[in-house]
Amino acid sequence: MSPANQPTFDLEAVIKRRGFIWRSFDIYGGSAGFYDYGPLGTALRNNIVSVWRNYFVNQEGFAEIDTPNLTPHEVFKASGHLDKFTDLILECTTCDASFKADSMFSESYSEIAREITIEALRPEELETLILEKGVVCPDCQGNFKTPYEFNLMFKTTVGRDRTAYLQPETAQGIFVNFQNLYAFHREKLPFGAVQLGKGFRNEISPRQGLIRLREFNMAEAEVFIDPEVNDYPGFDNVKDLDFTLLDQHGAFHYCTTEEAVTDGIVCHRALAYFMGVTQHFLLDIGVDSEKLRFRQHQKDEMAHYAEDCWDAEILMEINSKESWIECVGIANRSCFDLEQHMVATGSDLRAYKPYAEPIEREVERLKPNLSVIGRNFRQDAKIVQNHLASLTPPFPDRLEIDINGELKEITPDMYTVERATEKINGIRFLPAVIEPSFGIDRILYALLQHSFNVGKARDGVDSENYNLLRLKRSVAPVKVAIFPLFNRAGMTDLALGIKASLRDSGIPSQYDESGSIGKRYARMDEIGTPYCITVDHQSLEDGTVTIRDRDSTQQHRIPVDSITEIVEGLLSAPSAVDAFGRLSE
Repeated sequence: MSPANQPTFDLEAVIKRRGFIWRSFDIYGGSAGFYDYGPLGTALRNNIVSVWRNYFVNQEGFAEIDTPNLTPHEVFKASGHLDKFTDLILECTTCDASFKADSMFSESYSEIAREITIEALRPEELETLILEKGVVCPDCQGNFKTPYEFNLMFKTTVGRDRTAYLQPETAQGIFVNFQNLYAFHREKLPFGAVQLGKGFRNEISPRQGLIRLREFNMAEAEVFIDPEVNDYPGFDNVKDLDFTLLDQHGAFHYCTTEEAVTDGIVCHRALAYFMGVTQHFLLDIGVDSEKLRFRQHQKDEMAHYAEDCWDAEILMEINSKESWIECVGIANRSCFDLEQHMVATGSDLRAYKPYAEPIEREVERLKPNLSVIGRNFRQDAKIVQNHLASLTPPFPDRLEIDINGELKEITPDMYTVERATEKINGIRFLPAVIEPSFGIDRILYALLQHSFNVGKARDGVDSENYNLLRLKRSVAPVKVAIFPLFNRAGMTDLALGIKASLRDSGIPSQYDESGSIGKRYARMDEIGTPYCITVDHQSLEDGTVTIRDRDSTQQHRIPVDSITEIVEGLLSAPSAVDAFGRLSE
């Protein structure tokens, strides 16, 4: 979708023809929910990730880790994904088509979807709604079978018989490494860890191109904080940012970050801080500020682990309709994940906070009766012991523990209550977690749409539909194109030498000697190349070349000996327009 509101099919043709995005397994008819990145698409994605790393690894100082895509069954049982990571599925009795319930309602029964949160319904509630409203299959108008919950994780086997799943998010690899990360950060909060990688979700019926994928690229940060401290370092750096917020009650707020917290719209300063960082990042890489908002999840829409969540939504054109698409989720996961893994494994995943002065107090604790516990729980005895040790007064009358999905009683003969006076130097607690989670594929597609322009002819190219991709310099796949005016030895040799010099300096560049200069400019404009350098007759006489700016089409002559320095300056300058204009001075 361009500022001129051109149809998206123009962009679709460009990104396929120019090597941004291709349909996976195309010669076999393709497979829904899978796409390949071509050479330019891979470079664009890598550049987006590079800017993201600069924000979260370099500027925030978060540690980056890399964990396996395959995860054992036990991890996702503890995290709740086996029970909660589901979508409601609808199947037609006539044509056997399958639909993700909330997507089908949004596309074909939007009036109903605006009134009811479809994904919050239980299967029986959805079935009642379908009968009451006369909802039928949008493909053949057939009736639907009874709806049911469909787990979105890909299941597989590790070794001979151990069940595992492809990760639907990269977060769990960070949570299960909390002890290692806490030690790495010298046991001080707050700290953050990031992971970039693939997510895998067995989507029911992906019909939205890059918006709904079964294998996709994610960039996630998990920020561990003290739940009793409603603040975050660096908040003042984002406090004056202007936001467009849509709260869970449907009300819009146009306010600053600080006002959002002060007015109680965003509950935690750390959450608001990372909303600010997210907005900075998205605008920095080229998302249109007029097409960006933050929407709060409704209570019945919230993920099973979330206490609060705001989505950065970007306005895009999907299937010829404008839609607000979630591209980043910024969630307050509270201490849910660490608590679940702590209970499941018996590992201590708490942080420690020292008191300013030690205090003395009367304490009660449960002392495990090891022989009775061992006799009753056998290989799970250690889990029960750790669970008893983690409990604090007041103790419930009936103690129970969930072991592998089965609730078992811890009877009074398995422990005794001890009372003692002790000196307390500090407290152990479960950190809360703020999670900014970025969908790289959706962000990339938004950039292509927001940057794509179809306009009048430029540089002598006779075309009613001149394609121009105004990508930011930081993410453009090719930074510079080099042309010899004519395919002659002197010009060709000089142009190839310039290309080699730029590439030696780490500046991605392309050489093109085919067709008229106008057509070569057009090819580079279509893939978003910011600058084009032309070697001509004068270049052979005085050692200067022309450099052309993509957006303004202005040209300046610059010395060959200074090309690398000049291009590096243009690419790093805060203002591309000002930097290019100064070349004439």
